[in-house]
Amino acid sequence: MARRPVRPPLMSRSRAAVLLALVFVGLGVIGQIVPLYTDWLWFQEVGYTRVFVTTLEYRGWLFTAVAVAVLLVLWANLTVAARTARPDVLWELEDQLGLPGRVVLEPLIRRFLPVVLLLIAFVSGLRASGRWEVVLGYLNAVPFGTADPLFGRDLAFFVFTLPFWRLLNGWATALVATTGVLTGVIYVLQRSLVLTQRGVRLAAGARMHFLVLLALFLGLMGVGFWLERFELVYSPRGYIFGASYTDIHASLPVLGALAVLCGLCAMACLVQIGRSGLRFVAAGLIIVGAVWIVGLGIYPALLERVRVTPNQLVAEGPFIAHNIRMTRQAYGLDRIQKREFPADESLDTRALARNVTTVRNIRLWDHRPLLRTFAQLQEIRTYYKFLDIDVDRYTLKGEYRQVMLSARELSYQNLNPRIWINEHLTFTHGYGIVAGPVNRITAEGLPEFFVKDIPPRATDEGFPKVTRPEIYFGETYGQASNEYALVRTRSQELDYPAGDQNVYSTYQGTGGVPIPSLGRKLAFAALFGEVKLLLSNDLTAETRIMMYRSIRERVERIGPFFRYDADPYLVVTDDGRLFWILDGYTQTDRYPYSDPVRSDGLNYIRNSVKATVDAYNGTVSFYLADASDPIVRAYGAAFPGLLRPLDAMPADLRRHIRYPEGFFQIQARKYAVYHMEDPQVFYNKEDLWSVPRRTIDGQQREMEPYFTIMRLPGEQREEFILLTLFNPSRRDNMIAWMAARTDPPNYGRLIVYNFPKQKLVYGPRQIDARIDKDPVISQQLSLWNQRGSTVIRGSLLAIPIDQSLIYVQPLYLAASEQG
Repeated sequence: MARRPVRPPLMSRSRAAVLLALVFVGLGVIGQIVPLYTDWLWFQEVGYTRVFVTTLEYRGWLFTAVAVAVLLVLWANLTVAARTARPDVLWELEDQLGLPGRVVLEPLIRRFLPVVLLLIAFVSGLRASGRWEVVLGYLNAVPFGTADPLFGRDLAFFVFTLPFWRLLNGWATALVATTGVLTGVIYVLQRSLVLTQRGVRLAAGARMHFLVLLALFLGLMGVGFWLERFELVYSPRGYIFGASYTDIHASLPVLGALAVLCGLCAMACLVQIGRSGLRFVAAGLIIVGAVWIVGLGIYPALLERVRVTPNQLVAEGPFIAHNIRMTRQAYGLDRIQKREFPADESLDTRALARNVTTVRNIRLWDHRPLLRTFAQLQEIRTYYKFLDIDVDRYTLKGEYRQVMLSARELSYQNLNPRIWINEHLTFTHGYGIVAGPVNRITAEGLPEFFVKDIPPRATDEGFPKVTRPEIYFGETYGQASNEYALVRTRSQELDYPAGDQNVYSTYQGTGGVPIPSLGRKLAFAALFGEVKLLLSNDLTAETRIMMYRSIRERVERIGPFFRYDADPYLVVTDDGRLFWILDGYTQTDRYPYSDPVRSDGLNYIRNSVKATVDAYNGTVSFYLADASDPIVRAYGAAFPGLLRPLDAMPADLRRHIRYPEGFFQIQARKYAVYHMEDPQVFYNKEDLWSVPRRTIDGQQREMEPYFTIMRLPGEQREEFILLTLFNPSRRDNMIAWMAARTDPPNYGRLIVYNFPKQKLVYGPRQIDARIDKDPVISQQLSLWNQRGSTVIRGSLLAIPIDQSLIYVQPLYLAASEQG
């Protein structure tokens, strides 16, 4: 007789399942610990361990506090529910839910409830830890010294304090609601809450418990309504952003009334604990619901239609004035100086002679065709890439010169073959730069160079000699594609190509995390998912691993609370080293009444930080550029030692800081609207401006601001200026131009020069049209566009000289078959 196969005992299968679950949990924990450990090593390497520890402390304490609070509150309430449940036998007979008996359910609840509670607590703590910046701001708040126009509170309350209390209120409300739901489940399973033909029945203990929870919930709702009153300063309801007539006369009193009503309902719940019936509680809830719907929905809409719309300017006038004043403060528009510019047509050779430095620095090379030309002439090998053109200024042999330069960075995507040793040991860095004047060309129509070739070869123009050309940290690198580099290995690095031979080198700097031990190699192997880090014979006790090589990611890792400008720029120091400079912004969307930027909602911004990154060593430094900004001062208080005074920046770097283009563009767009300070003029949009638009590559685009060296009207010397133009809205003529001064001691000062309103000053599109209509120019352009050539029209520049304007548009001739 055949024997039946012996099945494994049920307990063995249970243990196997538990063991498998523990393995998965262990892998998940390791997946969190490994990046934490490698980041700690990296922060040690860059010298910002205190920032890492402080951030971790905020996250850790927040996670622990919320997780423990959630666990304790849920556990205490469910324990009370389990102990106070006393079902009525008659209810059990009438129970319409038909749930299994208590004897069956109790073991299941006892087994799985702790797991559910731990999961809820863990998820709550994890989500809370992600809001650490809100808590940091609250604990390190710095006064703005300005009061909001509605409540008279310092703006720090809205930027730092209110978000914290709103967050705390939201967490507490959600916790009480979750507690009520889980407690209800316990009471249902225990038959203390049943559905009968006569309705819902509650045991005495369950009734008392639910009334306490309902009182807490209503109390928190009341606090939420009270805090919601302050959110009216961000209301989008009216003609402008911020509290409007309807918000003040309808929403504000209704929210106050709802806060009081919720408080009264909470008290009614507590009073009702020792009494029978729930009529007063039910009546209170109905009243709260009715006031909510009518007071915040129907009444404001009715008031807006009856009182505001027929007399909008009269009703909204004071609030428009608030919006104008606060928006101008939030974007620094209230600091802009206004001057008149006559735009005379008296430009002659004597004026040009007086402004010879300005004329010699008029930019004839547009960054788009120049980048393509650099790529054709100077990339040298396919694995090098010029990503961007930077515009800067240098004093060369005593002459102030505007320079365009670009870094020759390594492009991993173009390596061939893309094998591990090539990507991580051999090809580790870019090499050198290309730099040249903005206004000079060769007889062949190509750019002249101050620095070119590999290794970098300088002309005799006085440009600093590049002594450390290796670029280990730049704009093209990124950890997403595992573009880490291993240096000081047995395999030499390719330094640069030299004809048929290559020149190799070994890294001599301080960058990279040392990985002398097996434990560190194992951690980085797990991080990058690369077993070769454990098996390669090329690694030694001196080997270092370079990670986070993208300069943007590098600064974001250290200072994630700053927003960084999209255009970092490269600087050559006096001793020939390469440094990147990045502009860091502090921003918020919590500035009362300030009109937000449409793209991302921010309504306050300052260029408060300048960051530098050494292209060879990866050393990162942060400098305080605007000490008047309360937000950056709050971060400075939270992270002592993170920010250095701007005066501590080396002089040969400080000479090259410039006004950030991204910030300037935001200010220009806002100033085009908010130069109108009179509420009536603002309401009627009588003097609305816009930044000119031009056709670029077949598409209508807003003109980008541009750098130039020029002498501002009334000034004694030339300066490095960031400049943009303004048109009247839906018109092509020019109405004004704005300049941001970049050189010390006037760095950061903005000036707007207004043209006479009774005078026609040609705008960029009108100049384009005049060029197209000129018979001589038009005929020549048509001729050039024939026979396999294409004419590329560069950026049109309007350069102020004395009291006049000169328009310059470079033209480039390209072979069609080469694009």
